Amino acid sequence: MKLADRLERLGTETAFAVSAEAAAHAAKGHKVYPFHLGDMNIKTPDNIIEATLKAMRDGKTGYCPNYGIPKLRDLLAADINASHNAHFTMANVAIQPGGKPTIGKFLLAMMNPGDEVLYPNPGYPIYESQVEFHGGKGLPYSYHEGKTNFEINVDQIERLITPRTRLLILNDLQNPTGAEAGPDELKRIAELVLRHDLFVLCDEAYFDMRYSGKSKSFASLPWMEEHCLILYTFSKKYAMTGWRLGAAVGPKELIDVIAKLNVNDESCSNHFIQYGAIEALTGDQSGHDKIIRTLKERRDKAVDLLNGIEGVRCFRPEATFYLFPNVTKAMVRKGISDYNEFRVAALNATGVSFCTRRHFGRPLPGEKELYIRLAYSGIDADQIEEGLAKLKVWLEG
Repeated sequence: MKLADRLERLGTETAFAVSAEAAAHAAKGHKVYPFHLGDMNIKTPDNIIEATLKAMRDGKTGYCPNYGIPKLRDLLAADINASHNAHFTMANVAIQPGGKPTIGKFLLAMMNPGDEVLYPNPGYPIYESQVEFHGGKGLPYSYHEGKTNFEINVDQIERLITPRTRLLILNDLQNPTGAEAGPDELKRIAELVLRHDLFVLCDEAYFDMRYSGKSKSFASLPWMEEHCLILYTFSKKYAMTGWRLGAAVGPKELIDVIAKLNVNDESCSNHFIQYGAIEALTGDQSGHDKIIRTLKERRDKAVDLLNGIEGVRCFRPEATFYLFPNVTKAMVRKGISDYNEFRVAALNATGVSFCTRRHFGRPLPGEKELYIRLAYSGIDADQIEEGLAKLKVWLEG
């Protein structure tokens, strides 16, 4: 069998490989503390489940429009308008089977082979994978440590832009670092977008996953609405990761193309789940509020414990459910310089399972600091305390 050459350019979400290792370790009878995967061990709110069950009983089990059902599109446009100071209508919304499909469809619609695409590194690995798979040239830009959180290296973005650069992927609030771009960062990036006529994918999967303050979308800046496609997902806000429902929101011309890709890829998104999403947007929000309270408790416990470990320092992000602690001194203390060796040794010695910086893109030239990523969305507070206490003993031993 001869497979297509393009598959050699297709990457994967490497956190799932770490998850498989952790499962194998647990199968041998070992205790595992799962910080590796950004899934959630929190149940979807009951009102959403009940609305979905009702839709199934009411016969909403066949095909639906490839754009998604009109009521959901209309509600989602209104919801985003309220939070983004935008001017969308249902014509600007195409429902998707999750957030991730928007990435590939955006690139198929906007990128020709050989075009350059700016994307964050460290960042969600599917950006790099999809750009290369579809024949584009990825231009990775980085983050650096600021006073209170990671910051985008905007100077680097400016240096990377060439006449072949067409697209920019902006993940704010960010996986894996938890970074949130400030007003100056967003303003400078918007200036570059206008100067070089770039189009932006705003990945806003964590827009509503915050513990204080208010999220600000890049798409809400002056003149950016027509330069952006927003990736929206129900997965995080309502603990619906396994439901696979999201949306692409942006200029009608692009949305029409994405809806056409829907027909070619999956015909339409799941019909009855969209009625659960309507309930999510319009119904009781106490379930979402409880999710945020639960995650905030976990964040605070994890940050405090990590910063209590010699050789580790960790920011306290106000959004997402990820921590990206600097472990440079801790690794030196253990006499380990290789990320994978460090990760596996920690798993075997403590049961604490995490991803490293290498799971979020190829390290860039000149990187000296070493980081790991801990997701606290799938582990209870008492297990965070127990697991990180073991990690502390091991790292300081």
